[in-house]
Amino acid sequence: MKNDYKLGSKVIMKKAHPCGENLWVIDRIGVDIKIKCLNCGRTIMLPRIEFNKKIKKVVEE
Repeated sequence: MKNDYKLGSKVIMKKAHPCGENLWVIDRIGVDIKIKCLNCGRTIMLPRIEFNKKIKKVVEE
């Protein structure tokens, strides 16, 4: 997937978070990408290469 996402985009990841949600919002973009779960509010940071492998699709920008 190309860089179709930007700051504030909602994305669906391939694997669901342990809370049961797989919808995330992008909080920070750089070398690392910080995403926040929309169900429980947990934030994680992933390297951009790993994020690009784990993203399923961009829902809204």
